Amino acid sequence: MKISSHFDAGSIEVVQFDDFSDIQLKIRQDNAASFAQWFYFRLQGAAYQPCTLRFLNAGECAYPQGWQDYQAMASYDRVNWFRVPTTYDGQTLTIEHVPLAGSIYYAYFEPYSYEQHLNLIGQAQSSGLCDVSSLGSTIEDRDIDLLTIGHEVESDLKIWIIARQHPGETMAEWFVEGLLNRLLDPQDPTSRLLLDSATFYIVPNMNPDGAIHGNLRTNAAGANLNREWHAPSAGKSPEVLAVRQKMLETGVDLFLDIHGDEALPYVFAAGSEGVPSYDERISRLETLFKEQLQLACPDFQDEIGYPKQEKGQAELTWATAWVAEQFRCLAFTLEMPFKDNANLPDDDFGWNGQRSLRMGEAALSPILAVLRHLR
Repeated sequence: MKISSHFDAGSIEVVQFDDFSDIQLKIRQDNAASFAQWFYFRLQGAAYQPCTLRFLNAGECAYPQGWQDYQAMASYDRVNWFRVPTTYDGQTLTIEHVPLAGSIYYAYFEPYSYEQHLNLIGQAQSSGLCDVSSLGSTIEDRDIDLLTIGHEVESDLKIWIIARQHPGETMAEWFVEGLLNRLLDPQDPTSRLLLDSATFYIVPNMNPDGAIHGNLRTNAAGANLNREWHAPSAGKSPEVLAVRQKMLETGVDLFLDIHGDEALPYVFAAGSEGVPSYDERISRLETLFKEQLQLACPDFQDEIGYPKQEKGQAELTWATAWVAEQFRCLAFTLEMPFKDNANLPDDDFGWNGQRSLRMGEAALSPILAVLRHLR
């Protein structure tokens, strides 16, 4: 039997693995911070053996409530992922599974590798509708990729979409893939109408260093990028600094920041109610956007989510709050679950990459619905 994780986004600590019925593991912290929740590893040599894998420190992780009613993901080919029986007793997370092949992968959520990211960039460019550029470099000198889609004329509305500030929230880049598939389809009437009057600026992966390290929430310097928007720095958060500078050049009329939530088993959106400039116009736009997203994709709901902040109480270090206040625009944080979606459950797959992708496709419909009201 062998357990390995020395690959893109791989992450695990092995404590003991000499007994199929008592494989002991620990979830590793981010490379330069104390957040621990993401795991992704390969198990070999256990075909047809009843395996019990125990994550001994699950109760000490960043979001222990995230393990309640959670089912881990597994794959034989890293393409097709499914859920496996998982339990949590308040301290130890336990997977009980019989692998049907000599090599199997287990992960916190369906991964989105850096190779997939690069392929996504290449495919978008090959559409002939997308310009690819680099906004700068990460701590470890990886590109901060920007996809620009549209005419880039002054009269265009400026739609900004970013994903994976928290690198372990891979559902966010699956979302972007779906959105791009539809936006770059010349036969899609919604996309054609959008691109007649809007330019899209899309950052599919804000945190490629953290993604490759197998981090949950931070970049290679240990910074939580979604706490850096008020005063980013080249030494700690160059990713935010570069994106912010470009936003200030282009302006922003609509902003979506795509995330995943560990604890809540729902798809929901958090708006900008707490910023000082929040007003009735933005409130109406928020309501219209959410109503149209729910019609476009019933996976979305607006009954359960984060508590709404009082006006003036928002933390402007967060992307959605900073953008909403800086540009007086409609801005959302869109959250998807690591667990299943409780209002539309799927026992075999739970929430996964394909459902995230479909959510990304659906998101173009509410964008079109609010487009003419943004200015």
